[in-house]
Amino acid sequence: MRWLSSSAVLVSLPLQFGVWQTFPPLLASIGGLLETLALGLHILSLFFGLAGLLWVVPHPEWVASLPPIGLQAFSLSMANGGVAYMVSGALAAALMGSRLLGVRRLLMFLIPAVGISLASELLGTSTGIPFGDYGYLSGLGYKIAGLVPFTIPLSWFYVGLSSYLLARVALQAGRHWLIHCEAILLGALLLTAWDFVLDPAMTRGLIPFWTWFQPGPFFGMPLQNFGGWMLTGAAFMTVANLLWGKDQPVLNRRQLLGPLVLYVANFAFALLMSLGSGIFAPAGLGLLLGLGPALGLWWNAPPAPEDPCHHEAVEGEAAPTWQALEDPGWARVK
Repeated sequence: MRWLSSSAVLVSLPLQFGVWQTFPPLLASIGGLLETLALGLHILSLFFGLAGLLWVVPHPEWVASLPPIGLQAFSLSMANGGVAYMVSGALAAALMGSRLLGVRRLLMFLIPAVGISLASELLGTSTGIPFGDYGYLSGLGYKIAGLVPFTIPLSWFYVGLSSYLLARVALQAGRHWLIHCEAILLGALLLTAWDFVLDPAMTRGLIPFWTWFQPGPFFGMPLQNFGGWMLTGAAFMTVANLLWGKDQPVLNRRQLLGPLVLYVANFAFALLMSLGSGIFAPAGLGLLLGLGPALGLWWNAPPAPEDPCHHEAVEGEAAPTWQALEDPGWARVK
């Protein structure tokens, strides 16, 4: 897991705040450890969720053979598994974002992402705009206003953040002003492609988590749903872009590996859920519009520079200090 915790990269965040400058290497190591644990817990939760939904639930005889404590553990895992994987995903994205962007720019993305997605979901579940007429069932945690589980805006945040950071590779290579719009639309497309694959499995599987009251032509989903996803994703990505102003993040391939893993893990969960439910066409569409472009964008990102921590001082040259190291993610776009 070395790629999640490079001290040369992690030190940039503590240096932004005077109170953290006393022991930056220690704080950087703690931050890297927490990020690794959160991402590992998220991926483990996705794995157990897949095992439960695709193997355990279809075999009730196996569940019936469990001892009382096993039945209780299974019941708790099924009731709280969705909450665990979305909360851990949001925590991993927050720690990752604070490392790559700094706390200030992270909050400039997190607050609009959670606020705008929650507003869209509340509007959608009460009026049918912009996604269509749908409603959430149980299994995803406490419902805000009795309509939207609190975990749903968190999932918009962490998948949206990974999508947008990958999409910004196009922005880093361009110079014309329209490139900002292109990066936002590409980020919203990566986010929507995840829903192409996830939504059919989560509504037509053995245990549905939401339902469409007026089913549409795309495996039970109205086509309006995809427009709502594009609009909502583009809205909070645009707000974040405007709030960042000239202080835009510039990330290299090594730094983008964390967002890529977060995106791929969630895409793989949705993909296996769809395939396990016998739903194949959305999986192919998602691979074409989501996973494929995400991998291509990451590969086209600029390679990481030589790690300054491995620089060997020569005679007459001072060795690099912690204060001299700078995370390329803090570079200002000219």
